[in-house]
Amino acid sequence: MDAIKNYINGELVAPLSNQYLDNFNPAIGEVYAQTPDSDERDVALAVEAAERAFFMWSNMPAEQRSRILMRIADLIEHNLERLAEAESIDTGKPITVARTVDIPRAASNFRFFASAIMHHASEAHAMESAAINYTLRQPLGVVAGISPWNLPLYLFTWKIAPALAAGNCVIGKPSEITPMTAYLLAEVCNQAGLPPGVLNIVHGYGHKVGSAISVHPKISALSFTGSTRTGAEIARLAAPLFKRLSLELGGKNPNIIFADCKYEEMLQTTLRSSFSNQGQICLCGSRIFVERPLYEKFKTDFVAATQALHLGDPRNEDTQLGAIVSEAHLQKILSYLALAREEGGEILCGGKRTIVPGRCQKGWFVEPAVIANLSPDCRTNQEEIFGPVVTIMPFENEEEVLNYANATSYGLAATIWTENLTRAHRLANRIQSGIVWINCWMLRDLRTPFGGMKNSGMGREGGWEALRFFTESKNVCVKL
Repeated sequence: MDAIKNYINGELVAPLSNQYLDNFNPAIGEVYAQTPDSDERDVALAVEAAERAFFMWSNMPAEQRSRILMRIADLIEHNLERLAEAESIDTGKPITVARTVDIPRAASNFRFFASAIMHHASEAHAMESAAINYTLRQPLGVVAGISPWNLPLYLFTWKIAPALAAGNCVIGKPSEITPMTAYLLAEVCNQAGLPPGVLNIVHGYGHKVGSAISVHPKISALSFTGSTRTGAEIARLAAPLFKRLSLELGGKNPNIIFADCKYEEMLQTTLRSSFSNQGQICLCGSRIFVERPLYEKFKTDFVAATQALHLGDPRNEDTQLGAIVSEAHLQKILSYLALAREEGGEILCGGKRTIVPGRCQKGWFVEPAVIANLSPDCRTNQEEIFGPVVTIMPFENEEEVLNYANATSYGLAATIWTENLTRAHRLANRIQSGIVWINCWMLRDLRTPFGGMKNSGMGREGGWEALRFFTESKNVCVKL
């Protein structure tokens, strides 16, 4: 059984507690590895290593830092199959998804920010004949990234790549549920020549490692992706220390479908936006609103398409939906399906735990569910389920569907399907979401700002937004 180790000062080391957590393979429901049960002592060691490395790394020419990060990207691609297999085992997602989405995007994150740092320009402001001002952007020092379990390497690199590119040294905490690819990334970083202490990875529980990161006085910024509840706790701990915070939190995203849409394209994309990664993506459209003239046709076709999805062993190339990430999360999803029934919802298909024959018969699988006849303000339509569960509801006009779309405490993403360009822009302007897709979903340009409104978080990631977050601006005024 593999024993994962922390990555501190360029070395793979056991936790100081010498205690480990069980790491499960969701597809078979069995322990397959051990994860460090680290604590504040391991975080302290990581911070010390990062502090020692900071002067060297921050003063290294950007071109040299860029080359190292490019080598990391190349090595991730070189190890595509190994990393994809590890991600699939750790999360329960189909290996085809890990191979085509998660691991390629992790490489892209490093490559994008390795390139971006070479084009990062400062501003200058002339005061006619009196003076000239210019702005320096300097790395913050030791910063941290805490990433979730749904897209483990993808989102881990989304945080650490811009921080490293900007010249910071990083403490990374992956989810204790899915630690394997972050562990393997440590090996990749050493092969790429990343200097010791520049990146440190500490595994363990959020209430131990995450809390220690949140309150450590030498960590000046923290980027977190995860639940709104956990984000609130991090803010409670870190805000009195004036840490810089970026919080990418939950979503309850509306998918608005008008009758004039390109129907087949919409249907196939909506199937993806509902159930990709077993619905365990914060951007999934879990509330589907369909214009009344199209509603019955959509309901019939969407249910049939959902029932045709192949749920099965993540190792199989034809599997479209894999296992739920943990038994606890499976039970949470099932509890919401029971709640939907109590609230008067009609489960049109799915919604039951299922047994996958063969090696996966003890795995954590649930059929994708489509639910109708629920009120827009019921708990099922208000609370984040984070699983293969969507609700569908008809609407009559723009004003009605806008009220539905904006009726939750979340505001992460929204999707609009219409061929009426004026209507699309009008709705995009009024929807309370940080991201709006029109006639598409998950079409991502890494240069654009990423983040949500309301309880979906604070701050933005991506492009210059990420590099600004991980740097301090300094104005220099020179009298002429």
